[in-house]
Amino acid sequence: MRFVAIIPARYHSSRLPAKALIRIAGRSLIEWVYRRVCRAPQLEGVWVATDDARICDEVQRFGGEPLLTRSDHPSGTDRVAEAARQVEADVYVNVQGDEPLISLEAIEGVCAPFRTDPQARVATAKVRIEDPAEIRSPDAVKVVTDLQGRALYFSRCSVPYRRGAAAPVYKHLGIYAYRRSFLQGLQRLKPSPLERSECLEQLRFLENGVPVQVAEVAQDSPGIDTLADLERVRPMLENADRLQAARLEI
Repeated sequence: MRFVAIIPARYHSSRLPAKALIRIAGRSLIEWVYRRVCRAPQLEGVWVATDDARICDEVQRFGGEPLLTRSDHPSGTDRVAEAARQVEADVYVNVQGDEPLISLEAIEGVCAPFRTDPQARVATAKVRIEDPAEIRSPDAVKVVTDLQGRALYFSRCSVPYRRGAAAPVYKHLGIYAYRRSFLQGLQRLKPSPLERSECLEQLRFLENGVPVQVAEVAQDSPGIDTLADLERVRPMLENADRLQAARLEI
């Protein structure tokens, strides 16, 4: 089974325009993400799918593989589906272009269901939230699952509601894996009411009866959507860069 990664990265992101090209510790954000994903041993290739020549040029500059896609895709998944028509694979891992700290555990977690379940179509990941402020934040997408680990719902609200015994709250991580046949039929799934309401593309899958397997992981991977996110993540990447330099000197 051939697993590859597609990193969707559009230029005109709504809250932080051109964030893929922001420089952090001498590298662009998209380079940080690309190099991180390339460390995953189960992946046979990594591509950046973008709508802008400037991002293509940056990816080529650091030796990556860009794919130029349309500018009118409503979601990252739709962009990955277009990229999948250019790249042959069995399973496509979608890593968001603003998650430079995505864990290798999460990449393995979304790949694992496809090795054992021939019916698996979509997989994603979750991590337990301990911070009450993050539980309340609409920027942290929550997910609830059934006893077999399949998604029941994704929401920007705090779910489950804690009225009785306190149940754990899980954050949805911005990583997916899709079987090729699912992506080939994605154009038949039009943006759905709940997707439009919560601005969450994964709700389109649930509203159309597509099961989504959710792997639990231990490590969070904060994304960069705003300037505040950037200032929070920047020291983490700068420290990672210093540690890498120190290893090379040993």
